[in-house]
Amino acid sequence: MLSYSETFVQEIHDPILDQAGARLLIKREDLNHPLVSGNKWWKLKYNLMEAVKLRHHTLLTFGGAYSNHIYATAAAAYEMGLKSIGIIRGEETLPLNTTLSFAASKGMRLHYVSRESYRNKTAQPFIENLHTQFGDFYLIPEGGTNQLAVKGVTAFAQTLGTDFNYLCCAAGTGGTMAGLINGVSPQKKVIGFPVLKGGQFLNEEIEKLLTSPRNNWQLITDYHFGGYGKMPLKLIDFIRNFELNHSIRLDPVYTGKAMFGLLHTISMDFFPKGSAILFLHTGGLR
Repeated sequence: MLSYSETFVQEIHDPILDQAGARLLIKREDLNHPLVSGNKWWKLKYNLMEAVKLRHHTLLTFGGAYSNHIYATAAAAYEMGLKSIGIIRGEETLPLNTTLSFAASKGMRLHYVSRESYRNKTAQPFIENLHTQFGDFYLIPEGGTNQLAVKGVTAFAQTLGTDFNYLCCAAGTGGTMAGLINGVSPQKKVIGFPVLKGGQFLNEEIEKLLTSPRNNWQLITDYHFGGYGKMPLKLIDFIRNFELNHSIRLDPVYTGKAMFGLLHTISMDFFPKGSAILFLHTGGLR
């Protein structure tokens, strides 16, 4: 099984929090593994166990050129002694960026498909063609989100205790959100900050992954900064200042946007005074 380091909860202090009368706690899951960090560890946990159980020797998954999931899957496969294949959206661009060069260094075979073809990634003919090309493999969906991933995040959520009123995180495919909602008490509210434009569609995706209907969650879709992978200077400056003030690194694709959104909503009195807010640091740093 993948190695795991126990993590801690860190409270930060900021004038925004003082004015709002709120506490902000950060669960430092970015420190749970040096390469397969944050929610990626939990989303891969049961998928890796299933792959080994079914005696697969190769993992195949999907992602864009800057995918944290591609990075993490390559590292996890390497640590587990498995081969890996990454189906990458778009044309190959050389030299490889840091994400793809790392994945390749861990033995991941990179296979590029057009954006048009990539839209068919869940269609059976597309999957069958991949089997024709690459033989037997254990398939992990884009972003790692499936029922086994949700099971892993649910198990994580059940370890968080009760010393908070709100649980907040970045949202990409909805799998982490669904697992958190499944795992925490219905009295806790889970809030997700989608990092892609038009993130409202995640409401339906999350509902599909819930073990039972819940009304203790919502998405706040105003903090995508122009879309997935968009990194305007305003966001980069915020991330730099946050690290300078709190000694916590955020990434510009997920946690930076979510933390910016969270602090802004706190400043707008979204949370009642006296609220304890737990932010899940989902890692992805490199």
